[in-house]
Amino acid sequence: MQKPISHAEATPVRVAFLTLDARLGSAAERALADVRREVPGLKVCVHAAAEWDENKAALERCKVDIAKADIIIVTMLFVENQIEAILPSLEARRDNCDCLVACMAAGDIVKQTRLGKFDISAPQKGPIALLKRLRGAKDKSKTGASSGAKQMAMLRRLPKILRFIPGTAQDVRAYFLSMQYFLSGSDANIASLIRMLITRYADGPRGQYRGKLTPADPVEYPDVGLYHPRLNDPLTERLEKLPAPTSGRPKGTVGLLLIRSYLLSGDTGHYDGVIKTLEARGLKVVPAFASGLDSRPAIEKFFMKDGRATVDAVLSLTGFSLVGGPAYNDAAAAE
Repeated sequence: MQKPISHAEATPVRVAFLTLDARLGSAAERALADVRREVPGLKVCVHAAAEWDENKAALERCKVDIAKADIIIVTMLFVENQIEAILPSLEARRDNCDCLVACMAAGDIVKQTRLGKFDISAPQKGPIALLKRLRGAKDKSKTGASSGAKQMAMLRRLPKILRFIPGTAQDVRAYFLSMQYFLSGSDANIASLIRMLITRYADGPRGQYRGKLTPADPVEYPDVGLYHPRLNDPLTERLEKLPAPTSGRPKGTVGLLLIRSYLLSGDTGHYDGVIKTLEARGLKVVPAFASGLDSRPAIEKFFMKDGRATVDAVLSLTGFSLVGGPAYNDAAAAE
């Protein structure tokens, strides 16, 4: 058994997360407590781009942490002024940090990705060309509700294929795994994401963690499902598992649309409050989610049957379009 590394012996490893809002913060804090038992020098900070416009000090703290970070993870940055505010700092640091992972963000942000021999801004050939297949169709009017599901299936399949290809393909595989961990961003997956990047790429003065950690495979969760705070396991794929209304015969049924990433990260207080309030008014609540930013699969599976609505009203708590998000929306498909 490997001798544990003491705090006195530990090389600092600084990880910086940059994302749209603060929902990742609680999951990252719990992941930090878990991984720090193996990496006592670990420091993790989370920065929310949504705070930068109103809090310039928060933006400056983010820039300082980027300049010091060994590992940088960036996601969900699409807004132009947020990109302009932070892009120069990422460009200045990308070639001097141990690795930089950018996914599910604007093109200029994603191009900063550098993992070992994998530079996403380099000409696309060999295994790097596989990334093109995750972009989906350019003509959004021709994409169906299943396009996101197909991309998720491909994302899960590619790391299994790339496992057996040597060289740069292993760094490409690490990129796909990073996306998997982040898209299913539970405490366990965020902890495994940090372990994977440290054991593969963290150099430090002595490189003492390289090859020493064992990240778990990504834990998979339903792409389309239901949530309820009164369930023992709050996520389910079965409508009959939802608890019965506490007020007896319901006055009506409301379908709620939720964001899967908030559920997986445990940031559910706002959802729980709405569910409790609607139920207190005598309503049955069907809280549903779909992966990505296309709510049609959840609507079709849980709010309809045989082509007819099974709910009296639909309330979206996602903050985004019914089909689409910060990068695009598809009104025709939503209709």
